[in-house]
Amino acid sequence: MRDYREFLSEVLISEEQLESRISELGRQISLDFAESNRLVLICILRGGVMFLTDLMRKIEIPHAIEFMAVASYGAGARESSGQIRISHDLNTDIFDRDVILVEDIIDSGHTLHSVLEMLSTRKPRSLQVCTLLDKADRREIEVPVRYVGFTIPNKFVFGYGLDLDDFYRNLPFIGVVDEEKYLLGKNK
Repeated sequence: MRDYREFLSEVLISEEQLESRISELGRQISLDFAESNRLVLICILRGGVMFLTDLMRKIEIPHAIEFMAVASYGAGARESSGQIRISHDLNTDIFDRDVILVEDIIDSGHTLHSVLEMLSTRKPRSLQVCTLLDKADRREIEVPVRYVGFTIPNKFVFGYGLDLDDFYRNLPFIGVVDEEKYLLGKNK
């Protein structure tokens, strides 16, 4: 396995910036849902796991967590196919619950739109989105996003839950891939 420093072009968001912003998001969610006793955070696997675990520690009100595995990227793909496949659905009924869908990154909006459409048929009391990263310039379909960690440019990013060919999710920061260097080293 290659050292990520071989193809890291820049640290886009530092560990300190992540910690600070996630704390802010946790405080805001705690305030917004202070009267709710039915809050559930739904994490989209796998990229959202690190974000969820840090975010839930910053939310000061009782809440449940759930997980969904949704795929719209084929193996090694850099862009969504637009077609979603649910490989793990919720184990909990969300009827009349306040739901926050926790995402790692939103770009085209197609995947999120499909997931929100499906979840809304289950009649939650409220359905909001919290994303760590928003590539707003890549949006092809509008989706309602209530909580945004960072709006980022259209760069290929990895780290802090986001993978690069299924690796490097463990990095404590969000980095930008130098694709030329990455592909050059991959073909050796």
